[in-house]
Amino acid sequence: MDIIERKPFNNPFLWNKYIRIFRSYVPAWLLVLGVIELIVLMAVSLFAAASFDVYIIFAAETNCGLCLVKAGIFSTTIWLSMISMGLYQRRLREGAAGIALRVVISHVFGALALFSLYFILPIISIDYKITLIALIVSYTAILIARITFLRLVGTEVFKSRVLVLGSGNRAAGITQLKRWIDTVGYTLVGFINVSNKDPKVSEDRIIDSGEKTLSELVREYCIDEIVIAFDDRRRRMPMDDLLDCKMLGVSVVDLITFYERETYKLKLDVMDRSWLIFSDGFQQGLYARWIKRILDIIVSGTILLATLPIMVITAIAIKLESHGGIFYSQKRVGFGGKVFYVHKFRSMVSDAEKNGAQWASKNDSRITKVGGFIRVTRIDELPQLINVLKGDMSFVGPRPERPEFVEQFCERIEFYAERHRVKPGITGWAQVCYPYGASESDAFEKLQYDLYYAKNSSLFLDLMIILQTVEVVVWQKGAR
Repeated sequence: MDIIERKPFNNPFLWNKYIRIFRSYVPAWLLVLGVIELIVLMAVSLFAAASFDVYIIFAAETNCGLCLVKAGIFSTTIWLSMISMGLYQRRLREGAAGIALRVVISHVFGALALFSLYFILPIISIDYKITLIALIVSYTAILIARITFLRLVGTEVFKSRVLVLGSGNRAAGITQLKRWIDTVGYTLVGFINVSNKDPKVSEDRIIDSGEKTLSELVREYCIDEIVIAFDDRRRRMPMDDLLDCKMLGVSVVDLITFYERETYKLKLDVMDRSWLIFSDGFQQGLYARWIKRILDIIVSGTILLATLPIMVITAIAIKLESHGGIFYSQKRVGFGGKVFYVHKFRSMVSDAEKNGAQWASKNDSRITKVGGFIRVTRIDELPQLINVLKGDMSFVGPRPERPEFVEQFCERIEFYAERHRVKPGITGWAQVCYPYGASESDAFEKLQYDLYYAKNSSLFLDLMIILQTVEVVVWQKGAR
């Protein structure tokens, strides 16, 4: 076999590439954006400090190391606040105005966190005037840097050029990813019809291969990645051609992996058992489980103590508004299919389910006034922290469903039982990625995110979910 000389492709950058951090796909461009903005925050805090007399600002301490530590605490706090406001999620589809609002709110929350830290540890504090100046300057600098960067990333030169091998129903599903943020990492060059059947994609997207080999097409169209998307999974693949392309440096992936990477979920309509068996993930060793358990105890215990006054006020308000108990307990299905009782603040009238189990609907008449408020703010979920401390739940995991619904879904939705391979959680990947589910179709969609979490669960992913849960609460996503 002749060795084909590599031709330089159109994409000289690596923004399309993904870095796997503890099994989680993180786009390199998003990681670069985070590093750039962290550097901007660090530079702004140092610049603000340098604008005043160092003797006054740092309480007569001229230790450069301490100045750097203080600037580092400032920048890291604001940066984490930006993460919690969803500014580093690929599915963020807002324009400049939406991004500006999120940056403002993240700086407000960051300022509250900073002043709390300064109160607890005065040694790390920076003069409040300097802090305010740094916050104003950093907001402007971050907004300019982010919008400029995103516009550059959105240009073709920063995208991976993708060729799809196949033109049937499975391949056509890729064309449904139309929003800018869904396709920010790649440009769909076209499809190759590998069967005699009529293609399911428009004719203008079919590449006429003629007598050309796959490797020749790759060079002609400057392809960076090939996605295998045959409808007939028994079809013999052109292994020699794919090997030539691989040796050219072209990435070759199957359709399910492509969807997993681009959508952060496992597409059930194209997934099969063999892929689950041979794919990586779904592994939780003893060490990882202990670390997760320790994190559960620390996070749930801290929040329980911090929100105790809120819980007392909520209990009094529930009791004053309507008859019935303050709490309600309900059967849910947990790890390994084990049934346990979950505890919540009562947000509905006491006889809300006299006609049997049912989902909450929008503007549900059964929800009390106090209940409506605590559901929107997620205060009704706080008693579940006791379930976490007991070990029935984890802080992060799939939402535990009622046995009646689980039995129904297991019969109708393939792989539904696999979500019970990990402990259920108060918050989870599906909760931060998808709104409140109140139907079988919603359960199907959320299962795809739950399976992604079960496959790629790690401490890193848990921390990202915990931070992004703040955004869900602040923006009142999915509450009913």
